[in-house]
Amino acid sequence: MGRSYAGILGPLAGTLVLVRGAISGSGFEMSLLVACGAMFGFAAVGFIAGTLAESFIVEGVRQKFLTAMEQKRQATGATAK
Repeated sequence: MGRSYAGILGPLAGTLVLVRGAISGSGFEMSLLVACGAMFGFAAVGFIAGTLAESFIVEGVRQKFLTAMEQKRQATGATAK
């Protein structure tokens, strides 16, 4: 999930910076430099956000599964070993 977020946010930020530079009439080299910086920065942020989101989801599903298994175990009268 982290790679997906990085793959979306990085190019999106780079494209938006390039469009902003074209609209404002900034120099191409400076716009390209800022776009590369924004692309790498937002890709890093996206990777971290995606990795955290994935870990939260996995942990939530794991907790629900363990709770359901414990309830099933109690319902059938089996003892935990």
